[in-house]
Order: sequence, then C-alpha cells, then structure tokens
Amino acid sequence: MGHKILADHLLETNQITVGETKKQRTNLTITLSLVLFLFLGTTGFYCFSDNITLWLSRHATNSHSLSHENLGDAIESENGVVAADDGRCSEIGASFLRKGGHAVDAAVATTLCVGVVNPMASGIGGGSFLIVSQGSKAEAFDMRETAPLAASKDMYKNDANAKSIGALSMGVPGELAGLHEAWKRYGRLPWKPLFKPAIKLARDGFIVAPYLGRAISTHSSKILNDKGLRSIFSRNGQVLKPGDTCYNRELARSLGTVSELGPEAFYNGTVGEKLVDDVKTMGGVMTMDDLRSYRVRVTDAMAVDVMGYTIHGMPPPSSGTVGFTMVINILELYTASGHDLGLHRLIEAMKHMLAARMDLGDPEFVNVTNSINQMLSKPNAEEIRKRILDNTTFPPEYYLSRWSQLRDQGTSHFCIVDGNRNTVSMTTTVNYPFGAGVLSPSTGILLNNEMDDFSVPESITTPDHLPPAPTNFIEPNKRPLSSMTPLVITKEGELVAVLGGSGGTNIIAAVIQVFLNCFVLKMKPLEAVASARVYHKLVPNVVRYENFTAINGDHIGFSKDSKMFLEEKGHELEEMSSGGAIVQLIVQSFKEEEEMVIDFGRRLGKDNTIKKTKTFKGLLTAVSDPRKDGKPAAV
Repeated sequence: MGHKILADHLLETNQITVGETKKQRTNLTITLSLVLFLFLGTTGFYCFSDNITLWLSRHATNSHSLSHENLGDAIESENGVVAADDGRCSEIGASFLRKGGHAVDAAVATTLCVGVVNPMASGIGGGSFLIVSQGSKAEAFDMRETAPLAASKDMYKNDANAKSIGALSMGVPGELAGLHEAWKRYGRLPWKPLFKPAIKLARDGFIVAPYLGRAISTHSSKILNDKGLRSIFSRNGQVLKPGDTCYNRELARSLGTVSELGPEAFYNGTVGEKLVDDVKTMGGVMTMDDLRSYRVRVTDAMAVDVMGYTIHGMPPPSSGTVGFTMVINILELYTASGHDLGLHRLIEAMKHMLAARMDLGDPEFVNVTNSINQMLSKPNAEEIRKRILDNTTFPPEYYLSRWSQLRDQGTSHFCIVDGNRNTVSMTTTVNYPFGAGVLSPSTGILLNNEMDDFSVPESITTPDHLPPAPTNFIEPNKRPLSSMTPLVITKEGELVAVLGGSGGTNIIAAVIQVFLNCFVLKMKPLEAVASARVYHKLVPNVVRYENFTAINGDHIGFSKDSKMFLEEKGHELEEMSSGGAIVQLIVQSFKEEEEMVIDFGRRLGKDNTIKKTKTFKGLLTAVSDPRKDGKPAAV
C-alpha cells in the first residue's frame, strides 16, 4: 500500500512495556479505589444489580493527543468523522458537524454534494436506504424509489429495453422526502444552509474527478445521445475529461427552491411539475399524483447478532442485512482455516446466499417472513455448511436457485459519526451509471432507472435462464429488491463500526469481506478496505477477482498462490481490470478499556453491581475506499 495504515486500537495487540503496565495498573487501582469510595456516597451514572461491574476507559481521563490525524484515505478523530466517496463531500459533511450539527444534518449536506459531483451514481432523482443510530436506538429510513401508479408487471412486454433505458424506466424518487423526514426527527441545524455547498458546486462549477471522468468516457455514447446529459457533461461535441469544470445550473436552481420551500417544492410544487412535464415528454408515466403520494417508510432497524456483534441494517426490500447475516452465520460454524480455504468457503456461502435472496421482496406487497427466517436460521446455516465441500465447487443448479438474479448497479455510500456518537450509514442510488440515460433539462435532475430492479414475467433473456422472481414483480407503489447494505455495528451497546458499499450486486460480498478483514482477520481499517476482494453472481459460475491499479496509484490484486488454490477447487476465475464495490468504513476503538468485576459481598453483605450507563468516546478511524477518489474528513 502507498499509505501508512492507521492503528486500530480495538484490534491491535497491546505493545506497552512491562514497566509501563505495572505503573498503569497501580494508577488504575488508585483510580478504582477513589471511584468506589465516591460510589458509596452517590448514585450518579451507575445503577445496581447482582455484582458490581465498573468500566474504565483509557483510565477514565486519558484523551488522544491530536483532535484528528489525516493519513491519505484514512483519518482519525475523537470528535466526529465523515467517510464519503468524494473528499469534497466528506469535508462538507464534517463542516456541519463542526457547527454542532447532528450526523443527520451532515448526511443531508453530504448526500446533496455527492448527487452533484458524482451524478453517475446518485442524486435527488433517485432513492436511498438510511440507518440512523442514536444511543441504543437505530431506525431504518426506506426512501427507495417506487413504481408509478400507472406501472404494471406487463408494462415492458413490447419493449424490453425500456425497462432500463429512457424515462419509462424511472421510479418515483424518494431521496428528498427521506432526507427531510430524517432531518425533522434528528436535525439540529436549519434546513436551508445544508443545501448551500451543493448549490454552489452545481452553480459555480466543480472539477471533474478521475472516477467521474472515467464514467463519462465509458458512457460517452449515452451522454451524447441525450440532450439533457449532453448539455452538462460535454462541450463542443466532446465529453468532459478529468480536470474539466462541470456546471449544472438548472440543478442549482432546483436545489435552491427546495432549500427555500422544503420538499413540497419537489413533491407538490414547481420543481416536481417541471420534472413531470419533462418525464412525460420523454415517454415516462410518472405524474404529480405519484410524487404527492410518495411516503417514506421509517421502522426500527433490523437487528441481528453475529460473531458477538449486533448488526443494525435495512429490512427488505433490501437483501443486504439478511444476506450478510446468512453468510456470516455459515462461516461462523467453521474452525480456523488457512486464508485460501477460507476464501473458498466464503465464495460457496455467498453463492448459497445469492440463490436464497431472490425469494425476498417488498414486505408491504408480499409475505417474505418465512424467507427471512430461513435465511437467518442457524439450523439452515448448518445444513448449508454440510453442503459446502472443501475440495470442490459446483455448477449453479447445486445451490438450488429458483429465480433469475437481481442485477442492480451503481450507487454511492457514506458513513458519518458525530461527537455524541450519533451515526449515519447511507447508500444512495440512481441504479445504472447515469441512471435512465436521460436528464430533465428544465430541472437538471438525472432520472433513475430503478424499474430495472423489478422482475418481469415476460421472456427476457437472462444469463441464468431462470424464471423471474414473482415476489419482485411490478405493482404500483411497490419498491424493488435491492443489494444496498448500509450497516451500523455495535457490541454490548457501544458503537464499533459503520460501513456500507456501492456497486450494485457486488455490495453484499464487499461489505462481508471488509467486516471479516477487520473483525476476524484483525486488519487495520484502511487495510481491511483496501485489500483485494472476490465477487460472484452465481450465474455465470465465475469468481471475479480484483487486479488493478486504484485511483490513488496503489495496486490491488490477489496472489498467484490464491488463484491457483481456487482453480484447483474447480473455480473458473476472471480478472477484474477495475474495482468491484466501493466501501466506506468507520471504526471506533478504545485504548486500554478494562472491565473490572468486584464482588462486594464481603463488605456489603450482599452482591451489587455497578453497570456502565455512560457512553465512552473512543477513537474514530474513517476510511474512504481507494478504489474511488474519496477522502474522509474529521472534526
């Protein structure tokens, strides 16, 4: 790696000398005695139960010497961090944390920024999944796009391409509604100022970063074929290149109106009316009734326990939390193995998960309770483990896949933790790169093509030649199945990590591997994110492995020995010349945290317990994936 990797104090071995340890233990004993003395005369932050348990973190008083430290794609701070896939947006988010904003305030500003400077992957014309964690409470905000009222499962029967290209592929956008709902519940700062940085970037122009420049070049024909896209991403008949300045002044005006009037301007006002007129002109079916009827779903986050951690994530229509948990439950049944054998087992577990997840769908339209329970079941994990053989892989039908796979694309992900340890994990999307391939000229808003994430009953050729999943058929107001996997991870009530990824079908695999790297293989956060990854789509039956040079110049690739090992197991391998998913990660670590259990029975005549109720603030390490040109920022 080209960067120094930051230390992760939660995972690293203690390297304090023996003399220092003895001295610290003496100091700790004195501190403990004083606390116990004070305890006898006060109640304060502690409560009683059967034994007295006292938590001391960093000697209860020690703090890190620096407010934050920045080393390339990772940054450390105790006071708050933002990890987005564009450094400008991380800094904008962090600037609102410095003003005393909640993590959600920073999330609004970060989302709007990403939608301007990374428009190939996100924007207010799309949708998102958001996890907000505050103390012991974690909420899930489903602001995913919905099928228009005029949509039907047979709507693409006469034109299969219209499902992914053009205005007819557009779902009803939910991002602005979801951001506003989260801000109403958690925001501390006024709504309007949160828009100013994104408005300035869109109006005054922003430099095209290398990743966006690559996307513009790759999809140049799509851009040049649409009047709206062409007006933003080309000049004099040539698409923009890295280093050029890009302007979207109509989007700046739309954002300005929403900042002044709130989301009503989009869902029941002039911005929405202009957008609907453009969509209708371009052949879409979305109406003002669709915008007016859009509703954000807010529920408790899905919480599952794996490997001693609690994972807080999105329920369906996300397949991320359930799929992540299913794979980890399978792997947890194994004893330690070598790296390459562990990789083989991981690939096999992911293939079983991909087959199972296609029974999921929007829970307000189909009953997916049995499918969820089956995927989360420990006995089911044991049965699958028995079907995974260490000496071979199998053809796709072995994994009992009944339905054609979801092949979603794109997205952008960021993580935020503020000074009070309020936390945001958010994945936002317009689906394909540059969405539907059309941009509303009168609003500057890029149209999503989220309808392509639905299954359709027509005989559309798919790589797996399997029938479409009925649970994911189109219905008005229904949300399509998704791979997005925003997660917040806690352990015994304390924040441990925030992570998620972008990259469509590759997201779940990438998030799993970063989690395993960090919390099983004990890698430091930057190494956990930057290490090479593998991906699988079940069909074709090919393991794709990363071997390329990242935006920052680092080479990411697998060893020859690992490739030979997988080939010996029967895996067909395919090299990826560019990165798969892009993962952002924040880890919170505590120095010298010690839990001391003291029995006061001899002194008090009975058992009592002091339980920790105060949240300690550890060191936050934020990482932006070097596969893209993001940088984290700190308070």
